[in-house]
Amino acid sequence: MKKLSGLRIYFITIAGAVCWGLIGLFIAPLYARGFTAWDVVAIRGIFTFVILILLMAVFYRDQLRTRLKDHIFFAGAGIFSIALFNFFYFEVFSQSSLSLAVTLLYTGPLFVTILSRLFFKEPLTIRKGWALALAITGCAFVVGLVPFGQESIPMNTLLMGILSGFCYALYSIFSKPVTKRYSALTITTYTFFYTSIFMFLTSDIIRKTDQFQYADVWMSAVLLALVSTVAAFVLYTSGLKYLEASKASILATIEPIVAVVTGVLFLGEHLRGWQVLGIALVLYSAILVAGGRSKVKKAFDYNDGLER
Repeated sequence: MKKLSGLRIYFITIAGAVCWGLIGLFIAPLYARGFTAWDVVAIRGIFTFVILILLMAVFYRDQLRTRLKDHIFFAGAGIFSIALFNFFYFEVFSQSSLSLAVTLLYTGPLFVTILSRLFFKEPLTIRKGWALALAITGCAFVVGLVPFGQESIPMNTLLMGILSGFCYALYSIFSKPVTKRYSALTITTYTFFYTSIFMFLTSDIIRKTDQFQYADVWMSAVLLALVSTVAAFVLYTSGLKYLEASKASILATIEPIVAVVTGVLFLGEHLRGWQVLGIALVLYSAILVAGGRSKVKKAFDYNDGLER
């Protein structure tokens, strides 16, 4: 496979975040049909795995070969990150607002940076610190937590939101060690293999099969899997292959911007001045991250021989 240019790597990572940002369009109809947050996580996990395994079996069968000991990383990402971060995220969304859910989810880059320092010895540079601060501040402006804030946030909702950010961060931590050996499709497929098994065993989705008689349920489930999951995770994991985990996670903070713009375009919401400021701050944080390209260039030589 040809080497990817530095600009293309950043574009691919951001594109994955854009696909994540569209998720609200696909989960709202499922809530309207009576599915719980845990049910929606199950739908997302199971539909995603079915699509991925069919894709891999037909076009990339050779990429299904893995080392047994690497499945600890796939299982960790699938259960402790994907399943749990989705549950906490969807629960905050259902109990309060999408704005609050997205903002608390994006404590994730802070956790990634700290955990990457502990596990991967990634440096905590001044540039990275400024990018984190700007990204988190920008997210708060975009979703409206500042300048006016929230009147009251129940402690359990706040805790679940922070846990969603922590579990979200774990995806980069579990996936990073195996990005040198496997393609993004392989990692995503096996991650959702464990997610789907876990959710199949712990959810009530089997007892709600009658809900799938509705066309909008099928459409929402398939788009949730294809756009906001398969495309999002493959693109993001492709970027993670060449980027530091902390950099990739900061670039992904464009997701809440997409969520807000989607609301303006499709849900009749209005974009206010402080949200425009927030967008500018998040985009500038991405520029700061993209400025340190030397380590990406070094990764080319190492990964070129390992890329399939």
